[in-house]
Amino acid sequence: MTTSAGHARPLRPEHGGVDERSVNRAGKDAEAVRAAEVADAVEVLGLVAGLEHQAFARLAEDSRLAPGLEQALALSRLAARCTERRDRVLARIEELGGDPTAALGRFGGVLADFDARTPSSTWAERLLKAYVGYGVADDFCRVVARGLDEESARLVAEVLDDAPRSELAVRELDAACADDAVLSSRLALWGRRLVGEALGVVQRVAQSPEVARVLDRAGSPEGTAGESAGEVPGSRVAQTPTTVFNELTAEHTRRMSRLHLTA
Repeated sequence: MTTSAGHARPLRPEHGGVDERSVNRAGKDAEAVRAAEVADAVEVLGLVAGLEHQAFARLAEDSRLAPGLEQALALSRLAARCTERRDRVLARIEELGGDPTAALGRFGGVLADFDARTPSSTWAERLLKAYVGYGVADDFCRVVARGLDEESARLVAEVLDDAPRSELAVRELDAACADDAVLSSRLALWGRRLVGEALGVVQRVAQSPEVARVLDRAGSPEGTAGESAGEVPGSRVAQTPTTVFNELTAEHTRRMSRLHLTA
């Protein structure tokens, strides 16, 4: 194409480089994505820290109510470990530039409704409640953590990999049910109620926009967001919990089988 003066009109800016506005826009978009991912990570880490904080309170109360001194000592030590794990997660939140106290506070009562709806009447019921309720919550956090950055995901895995807390419940409950078929049947029914209530908590937490986005990344190839071009952001998130619930239910079944109880 030529101008009226007969000179060729350049198709690009004469400097021949990439449009600076496009470069700046791409850079700002990348920064916005990174900032959003960090904010999402802080929210999920706040959930993990909140659960550890509540586990500390729960185990301390269990220690007070324990039927024997040996159980009380073991539970008090487990409670102390919860504070160590919680503080590791809070330190990571601070590293990411988040407010640890605020992040923890948003999930300070995440299991309050679960506790209120499932009052236990015996020591065995109390042990199973912690084993199932906190077990489901920990399993959910493990699933969500797959969508976090590598360092945060590794930290969550380390924090939640705490066999002694489960082993104590398994040992106590296995011994209690060994020669008591009636107790075994009652605890199996109690376990079904507990897992239903615990999954209800998961469903509510999974609806948090930040948690839902991390879940979406966790369920996508190589941890990347699974939305394709032109797809409404977050439109696939609603499908994610179905897969999550299936995995959590399978883990619960394995957990109950360790007690020789029907899930």
